[in-house]
Amino acid sequence: MFDAIDWQQPWLAPLLPVLRETVGASGCADDWRDVFSAAAMRRAICNHRALPLQFADQAELPSGTAYEAFIGDTGRVPTRHNLHDFFNALVWLAYPLVKAQLNALQAAELRRRHAAVGVRPGQPGAGSTRGMLRDRATIFDENAAILVSAAPAVETALRSHAWHDALVAQRGQFGVRCEVRLFGHALIEKLVTPYKAITAHVWVLRVSNDYFALPAGQRGALVDRMLCELLRGGLLDTAPMSLPVLGVPGWWSAQDAAFYADVSVFRPPRTVMPPAV
Repeated sequence: MFDAIDWQQPWLAPLLPVLRETVGASGCADDWRDVFSAAAMRRAICNHRALPLQFADQAELPSGTAYEAFIGDTGRVPTRHNLHDFFNALVWLAYPLVKAQLNALQAAELRRRHAAVGVRPGQPGAGSTRGMLRDRATIFDENAAILVSAAPAVETALRSHAWHDALVAQRGQFGVRCEVRLFGHALIEKLVTPYKAITAHVWVLRVSNDYFALPAGQRGALVDRMLCELLRGGLLDTAPMSLPVLGVPGWWSAQDAAFYADVSVFRPPRTVMPPAV
């Protein structure tokens, strides 16, 4: 399944150091779950309850038990042998603090919802009990991208869907005063076979200009720490931006005027209708 991945694509660059450290020169193999588990053990990665993280077979997840609750209770991540779960595991290794905090939020929401409806964990239907926070955490986990930025003008332009301003006129800011990092594993999986309309939910992580002078590994660790703190502080209560990710400067070969002029993908801002008189 790994033959489909083009590791030279720019959106995968932040994950490459983690992958190389994990699998070495041997590359990915059928036992990648065991290899990733060993890497998590070496790096002392834990869940929010300080339980050592391991990537387990999907069959370990008991029927009726919520996926997030199982990770929180055991430290074991049910993992299928497919690209979706492979990228999930890789993101765990790249951003362990953020993933653990997301799991903490999801597990807390599950407990709150169970108490509200009088369902105990493990009872039939307990795994399907959701809530707004759990849904937001899932969207973040599956489809988030992070705009790491010391360029407020880029953020402002993206929020207002001023695509030409953000992605063409200010393209020189990318890699110098801002960058986009993919976090959502479903989003990364979609980009294995990229198409123009792939759109991320984007949250902003504001940094100083000094961030962009750091080595790649230090950037990743700093993003992990800072983003974890933002999640603790209520980041999921804020509305994300939308970004067609192949519009990020340098992420697609056909970024000409017609590319950005496609309003079916680079949509104009919504028009707010005046109230009826």
